[in-house]
Amino acid sequence: MASEARLKAAVLLCMAGVASLAFGAGMVSGSPRLVVLCGLAALPLLWTAWGLLTRLAMLRHPKPPEAKVVLSIEQQHLVDSALALETSLEHAPIALFRIEGAGGEGVVKPLNGNARKLVAPGRASDPQALYRQLAAQPGEQRSIIQFDTERGVERALLALSTLSLQDSAQRLAALMPVESELEAEALNAWRQLVHVLTHEIMNSLTPVASLSRTARDMLEECRPALPPDIGHDLVTALDAISRRADSLADFVASYRSLSNVPAARPERIRVSALFERVRALVAPLWRARGGEVRFSVEPATLELVADPGQLEQALINLLKNAFEASAAVEGARAQVSARLVRGGRLRIEVADEGPGVPPELVAHIFTPFFTTKKQGGGIGLAMVRHLVHENGGTVRYARPVGSGARFVISF
Repeated sequence: MASEARLKAAVLLCMAGVASLAFGAGMVSGSPRLVVLCGLAALPLLWTAWGLLTRLAMLRHPKPPEAKVVLSIEQQHLVDSALALETSLEHAPIALFRIEGAGGEGVVKPLNGNARKLVAPGRASDPQALYRQLAAQPGEQRSIIQFDTERGVERALLALSTLSLQDSAQRLAALMPVESELEAEALNAWRQLVHVLTHEIMNSLTPVASLSRTARDMLEECRPALPPDIGHDLVTALDAISRRADSLADFVASYRSLSNVPAARPERIRVSALFERVRALVAPLWRARGGEVRFSVEPATLELVADPGQLEQALINLLKNAFEASAAVEGARAQVSARLVRGGRLRIEVADEGPGVPPELVAHIFTPFFTTKKQGGGIGLAMVRHLVHENGGTVRYARPVGSGARFVISF
């Protein structure tokens, strides 16, 4: 009660002050300045009176205490279990989606952090297309699906389950990106295959080349005793065998380099310095043809932990392909850029102004022995993928914005 009386007295004092100022303003109505000053002086008193009245109302009508909900042991256990399950799903190492409705018109919603990251800017380039693809999957199944990302086409393992919640049929889609794992397995398989093939071919080629040269020397010794036409034909045949054996040995040796890449020796390197070294090697060739290679790094202090020699070789191979692909374009240019993207990843892009890669061939361009060039050996892009993978990165062919080809290296 004493507090309430003090509050009432304070309110009366404030109102008395406001009344006095109002009376004073009336007395000096001939001076606009004094009237304004009286009004400004009354504002703090009115504000104080409002606060006091609010406190007085709270004293007269106190807020009832909130009733505390007491859970039984079983109920608390259920709540704890639900929270633990929600936390586990949120941090699950797969992307979980809920599909409501049947057919391709179903509504797809991400359920955990990995699902939201997958459809966030910087990952899937068209989230709605991914949603439509998930909704169109029939029944319960396991399959490999493909979807476009900012780094290129990626593959993921999809597992679908059907369930009923609150009398509503729903499907749960679990999506696990496996592009990196599949790529690593494919690289190891190709390395083993190339190693076996080159080993067996060289084992057969070496004696063929040696025996052809020996036979050629023996033929020269006894050639006077042979008819001229027979001697000439034998020399021609042995020379052809020797040349083809040497040429095939050089061809196999180029593939042997794919299976004998030394282990990476990573070190901290500045990307701008790396680009300068690559520029010094490739720029003269482009300028001689009237073209240009442009390099950009954002920010200029960007650094990377990798084997500098292997990364340089990967970039040189990509620029060599770009140079050959844009040979028919007058004044063609290539662009090499590096920047940080969402998630703290470092992204290096190599783009050219050539004809690009036909969509039906994109899935094969990194495969050893595959080439569209008449004189190509199918080793360049396979070596790029191997070198980048050895340094903990990935390389993809990304859909170009305009014309040309665009390769994306991510670390």
